[in-house]
Amino acid sequence: MGCVTAAAPSPGAPRPGVHVTADGIEVGVLAPHADAVDLCLLDADPAAPTGWAERRVRLDPPDGTVPGLFSARVPGVRPGQRYGLRAHGPWEPESGLRYNSAKLLVDPYAYGLVGEVDHGPATYGHVVDDALVGDPAGDADPRDSVAHVPHGVVLDRRPGHRGAGDDVDPAANRPHVPWSDTVVYEAHVRGLTLRHPGLPPHLRGTYAALGHPVVVEHLRSLGVTALELLPVHAFSSEPHLVQKGLTNYWGYSTLGFFAPHAPYATAAARAAGPAAVLDELRTAVHALHAAGIEVLLDVVYNHTCEGGLPGQHLSWRGLDSGVYYLHDGGHPAALADVTGTGNTLDLRRPEVVRMALDSLRYWAQEVGVDGFRLDLAVTLGRGHGGFDPDHPFLVAATTDPALHGLKLVAEPWDVGPGGWRTGQFPPPFAEWNDKFRNSVRSFWLADPARAAHGLPEHRVRDLATRLAGSVDLFGHSDPPLARGPHASVNYVTAHDGFTLADLVAYEHKHNEANAEQNRDGSDDNRSWNHGVEGPVPADSVAADIVPLRRRSVRNLLATLLLASGTPMITAGDEMGRTQRGNNNAYCQDTDLSWVSWDLGPWRQDLLATARHLTALRRAHPALRSTRFFTGRPVGAGRPDLTWFDPTGAAFTHERWHDADLRTLQMLRAVPTGPVAQGASGGEGGPGTGHAEGAAEAEASSEDAVLLVVNGSLDPVTVVLADDRPTRWRLAWDSTWEHPDEARTAAINGALHQDSGAKAHLEPLSLRVYVPA
Repeated sequence: MGCVTAAAPSPGAPRPGVHVTADGIEVGVLAPHADAVDLCLLDADPAAPTGWAERRVRLDPPDGTVPGLFSARVPGVRPGQRYGLRAHGPWEPESGLRYNSAKLLVDPYAYGLVGEVDHGPATYGHVVDDALVGDPAGDADPRDSVAHVPHGVVLDRRPGHRGAGDDVDPAANRPHVPWSDTVVYEAHVRGLTLRHPGLPPHLRGTYAALGHPVVVEHLRSLGVTALELLPVHAFSSEPHLVQKGLTNYWGYSTLGFFAPHAPYATAAARAAGPAAVLDELRTAVHALHAAGIEVLLDVVYNHTCEGGLPGQHLSWRGLDSGVYYLHDGGHPAALADVTGTGNTLDLRRPEVVRMALDSLRYWAQEVGVDGFRLDLAVTLGRGHGGFDPDHPFLVAATTDPALHGLKLVAEPWDVGPGGWRTGQFPPPFAEWNDKFRNSVRSFWLADPARAAHGLPEHRVRDLATRLAGSVDLFGHSDPPLARGPHASVNYVTAHDGFTLADLVAYEHKHNEANAEQNRDGSDDNRSWNHGVEGPVPADSVAADIVPLRRRSVRNLLATLLLASGTPMITAGDEMGRTQRGNNNAYCQDTDLSWVSWDLGPWRQDLLATARHLTALRRAHPALRSTRFFTGRPVGAGRPDLTWFDPTGAAFTHERWHDADLRTLQMLRAVPTGPVAQGASGGEGGPGTGHAEGAAEAEASSEDAVLLVVNGSLDPVTVVLADDRPTRWRLAWDSTWEHPDEARTAAINGALHQDSGAKAHLEPLSLRVYVPA
């Protein structure tokens, strides 16, 4: 073990992380309660007991400029150098202090990481046995972990010094897609492309594949404008999964908030080192931007991979557990857990807020991403009194110049007290709308399943509110209605839960492969197997339910894509992907989770349907309203939202509360020419808001769309509604296996009908009409 002398500090306040200078590096490490911190420069040495030669640099103690920040200038260190940290201080677990200098720690600000956590006893700060069992309050473990943990790698982030991809600036060609035009596609980097036959084998499952023309073309043809990636921050699997031979597939177990997850890069990029891994991701983002597709990252700033107190000693725990992690305030010290993972990052601390914001800025500016979905975002807004929409982190994220204009999406819950906060985040945040998911599943699946057994169903009122943009959740703002319906990120499925195809084929979760005795995963699925659990063979006596299942999939997909708000499609749902009933595939890096691109006839039909529906959304501004509906005309046109019952009569208060009614008509209209901004006051039923004193002006033209929904198990005859004579064209019917069936409807004379005419809807079906 050698020693390197630090140089005199450079002018200006030190900053966290390792930063390349003309003659070396500048280093900053936050560890307020440590006695000392060493920067450990690492070089492979087969002759050394650990396999590594280590040169240690003792960092200068905090000087008060940045409280708790150890720092130094170290000359002669160049990009590509491996390094880690060792923190010295008291081992007092009862007080929350867990310093153990035998453990090499990952720099929380490392921009590149190499190697993996091996999950053996040496990676624990306290003594554990070979089964990884020990007393977290017991003695410190003396084994050196340098050969058992990832190493940071010095990267040169200065312009002109990054490397081969330095001429690519993904932040320079952002598409800046308006929220009203946004269609989100949630995907896993590896799972999306691993089985794609059109990709060269060496690209499948990698960052590079995301920007490949065949993947880009699929997204564009589907109408996707934003690719939302499950976590790409460096992460590590939980020890209990490793012991079972499983892995953390989803990646919600962060090891580094600044380093891309290296295993998602091509073999060539991994061999070239972290700079090449970063370049590959940046190049993919640039290619997606060139195709008009934004990139959103699912980011996890609420917890880390270190787990609870019995967990590993990898980074933050060894630097300053009392600062980075939320504790319960008791003695002996115990971690407070509002995330369900064993630990919670303490966003009451300015130092932790800074780390999260620095990470957001880095990915926005250096990688060029267009926004973030914040996992368990309620945790990020928890202050001393619970969730606070004016929490410093939330205020900073919405006002930081580096994040201005980017899309911010909150997952508006956690598992702590008062953890459900849908609709309560400040603008410009959008939020995942779990009420949309539940209402749509209930209307199309759970309710018909109950009705089939003679049980009562829900009323149509809740579905109507979701179709209209969930003003009940997102209309509360100052001024009222300021957020708009796009704040509701509508989804029927996501990475967790059943896929779309499984929602119609399974009523019970089948998570046996997760090795948790099927105890994991939600039991509130609101699914319907249509009478038979699981796949139905073609020669089965129950084969007649298969077309009904396909129709149910189309009903769900259409409701998602035609509702007011921002739709989010889960990767593979547009092609009927199944997880064979597993509704919690977080640990399944197998074909159970990977998207299948082997499209049989019905999957081809479903993909064509999805493309048709997104094209309808794109073609009709009435399906992409930028403001909440009021039920009043804007200009000289129709009211922006009108509800009609099956007879063509406007809904009354009594009809909204009719428990037997399962059919409705929703007429949406927007001016497409010049019109004064603002909304007129008044009531228009579910989904309408209230605003006073809005100006009106003549509209040069108007777009209108009529949605007719039959949620009954019986066929229904509907009188096509409108407040004026209209020639309607049937743009889509969920009974169609393929959109080309419109040609058959035209031949049969059913494609065009006037308002006041009768239309016959099949059970559990949805139609879309547009003016002829």
